Amino acid sequence: MVLDCANSSVSDFVLEDVPHLSDYIPDLPTYPDPLQDNPSYAVVKQYYVNKDDTVAQQIVVHKNSPRGIHFRRAGPAEKVYFDSEEVCACIVTCGGLCPGLNTVIREIVCGLYHMYGVHKVIGIQGGYPGFYSRNTVALTPKVVNDIHKRGGTILGTSYGGHDTSKIVDSIQDRGINQVYILGGYGTQMEAALIFEEVRRRGLKVSVVGIPKTIDNDIPVIDKSIGFDTAVEEAQRAINSAHVEAESTENCIGVVKLMGRYSGFIAMYATLASRDVDCCLIPESHFYLEGPGGLLEFIEKRLKEQGHMVIVVAEGAGRELLSENPAPIKRVQGDASPDQLFQDVGLWLSQKIKVNQA
Repeated sequence: MVLDCANSSVSDFVLEDVPHLSDYIPDLPTYPDPLQDNPSYAVVKQYYVNKDDTVAQQIVVHKNSPRGIHFRRAGPAEKVYFDSEEVCACIVTCGGLCPGLNTVIREIVCGLYHMYGVHKVIGIQGGYPGFYSRNTVALTPKVVNDIHKRGGTILGTSYGGHDTSKIVDSIQDRGINQVYILGGYGTQMEAALIFEEVRRRGLKVSVVGIPKTIDNDIPVIDKSIGFDTAVEEAQRAINSAHVEAESTENCIGVVKLMGRYSGFIAMYATLASRDVDCCLIPESHFYLEGPGGLLEFIEKRLKEQGHMVIVVAEGAGRELLSENPAPIKRVQGDASPDQLFQDVGLWLSQKIKVNQA
C-alpha cells in the first residue's frame, strides 16, 4: 500500500515480490550484518534497507492513475540469514558471452570475502552441466584479482544442459547454500526452476539470478552489464562506415547492431556518434516506400550530402521481413533458445540497391 498525499487516501500498487527463505523455512535464525563490524563500511549503517522499502517501476504517475508496479528495494540489511563461516557459495555463467562477466565474478568473490567474511566460494565450470559433471574451481580474491582485464568468462559457459534434479542434487551434495547464476532470459527461467526444487526439498539455499544482457532492456536498473562496452564498440563500426561512405559518391554505410527487441545500443551509439543519418530500432516501426518512407528519406539525404550512414538494430523491421520469411535453420548442436531473425542489414541493403538502380 502507498499513501496518496494529494487526496490523503491510500491507493493499491502491485508488488512484484521475490521469494524468500523465510517463506518456507519457519523460525529461520538471523545474524547481525557483518558490515557492522567492518570499519571500512561503517557508513553502510545509514543505508540499511527496510523490509517495506520499494522502488516504483514508473517514476511519474498521474494523480488518479493506479500506483503501478513496485519492486523490493535492494541493499544491505541489518540482519542476514547466513553465518559467514557456514557459507559455501558458487558462481556459474550460462548462455552467450557478454562484456563484464569476469568483472561480476570478481566483485562477487571480493565482496563476499572482504565485506562479509565468506571464504569458501567455488566456480562451476561450463555452465549448468558443470554442476553434475563436477567441474569446479576454487575462487579467492587472489585468483580473481586480474580477471576483469580479460574477455569472456574464466568459468566457461554453455547453452542447454539444464537438469534441475541433478543440479540441486549437486548443490545439496557439495553443501552449497548460496548460488549466483549469471545468464540471460532462458538462464534465469531455469534458475527459477532450481529455486522451486530447492524450496520443495526445504533446503536453506539462496538462488540469486544476475541478468546478463548488453541490451539494457531491464526495467528499474540504470544500465545492464556490458551495455557501455557494446555502445563503445558500436561507435567504432559506425565511424568506419562513415569514413568509407564519405569517401565515395552516393555511398551508404549500413551498420547492424545487436538488439532483438530493444534498440538501446543502436540509439545510444547513434547519439554518441553524431555521424548517423538514420537509426532504426524495434520500438519504432518504419516503412520503406511512399511519402515519408525510408527510401524517400535516403534519396533526399544523398542529394543533400552525397553519402549517409544508417544504423539498424537486428530486430528492427521484423514486420516487414515477415512478409516474405525465409526459413532459418540452426547449426547442428546449437542449443541457444534465442529466436533467429532474418538479417535485416542484408535485407535493407538489397532494398536500397533495387531502389537506387
